[in-house]
Amino acid sequence: MNRKKQILVAVFALLLAVLLVLALRPSPIPVSAVEVREGRFVEYVEDEGRTHLRDPHTVSAPISGFLRRVELEPGDRVSAGDVLFELEAMPTPALDARAREQAREQVAAARARLEAAEAELEARQTRLELAETEFRRSQNLLARGAISAEEADRRRTERDAARAAERSGRHAVDVARFELEAARAVVEVADGERAPAEQPSLSVRAPISGTITRRDRCCEGPVQAGERVLEIGDLSTLEVRVDLLSMDAVRLRSGMRVLLERWGRDDPLEGRVRRVEPAGFTKVSALGVEEQRVPTLVEITSPREGWEALGDGYRVEARFILWEEDDVVQVPTSALFRDEDEWAVFVVAEGKAVLRPVAPGRRSGLWTQIGEGLEPGEVVITHPGDRITDGTRVEADIRPWRH
Repeated sequence: MNRKKQILVAVFALLLAVLLVLALRPSPIPVSAVEVREGRFVEYVEDEGRTHLRDPHTVSAPISGFLRRVELEPGDRVSAGDVLFELEAMPTPALDARAREQAREQVAAARARLEAAEAELEARQTRLELAETEFRRSQNLLARGAISAEEADRRRTERDAARAAERSGRHAVDVARFELEAARAVVEVADGERAPAEQPSLSVRAPISGTITRRDRCCEGPVQAGERVLEIGDLSTLEVRVDLLSMDAVRLRSGMRVLLERWGRDDPLEGRVRRVEPAGFTKVSALGVEEQRVPTLVEITSPREGWEALGDGYRVEARFILWEEDDVVQVPTSALFRDEDEWAVFVVAEGKAVLRPVAPGRRSGLWTQIGEGLEPGEVVITHPGDRITDGTRVEADIRPWRH
């Protein structure tokens, strides 16, 4: 074999070796990546809440009675002192056959008592006339000296006693007549008849100016004292109640800024924490897990004109701003993992994954603040898997940065 053939064989063997190495070399692993960014960072806690009236006024029936139809409806505006509803006396109860017969007997007895009282009055009037005649005669006799002064005083006393007896008789007649009318009314009144329209009624008036938010009774009928009829509230005092997890509630303080979102319009409403309740309660989540929740009240600070459509019991989403700052280096939280006792990320450099220890800071949703270890513009792998190690060749698919 001459030298030329030897050179050709060597070149061919070298090419074959290179092709074999390239064929056996693993291909780059496709990964999702994002650039390390420096921008505004907001740490927050968010949860669902409901609007409610801060000081609703429940208007109840002050006494038992018959409620007339309530004309006001939810959404109607009222001023302090306006009539909300009216109460009247209960309708007359129905009488059964036995009660009716007893009522008729009572009418007859009352009529007999009236006749007896009238007869007694006539007798007393007659005695009064006789006593007055005797008294006048005694005065004439006393003037002529025919009788003593004692006799004249006795006849005066008899006259006064007859007058008193006559007055008593008249009162007895009046009482008997009233008893007869009352007994007759029981018989003559129709079963279940309501009080006449001219009868007085009790008007219940609005304690404050506001809007009718609830109507528990609309139709006429009997009501008991204390039974709820209407609720009035001032919608400008609406606030939001959010039941936060206790571990989140302890991070809040009064006056903290709150953003109210997804309430029906694109622009969020501004608010602030008014109060974090000191007592929590147990709530079972949709997954059947017991959670400790704490009621948190949020005051809406945006101008009223921007949220006039909100009412009592509407759903909103509240975002409590715990901390915010500009020019913060941050990466997706999914890019972080534990490497022994440190936090680390994989940085894409020259087509390879490079292990980089980092010092994470605050976390907010899907993003984490980075204190040390990364610079803005570097590319990190967002979801490193088990196949990624230090020095692994990767093919990065750089995704847009979204917060």
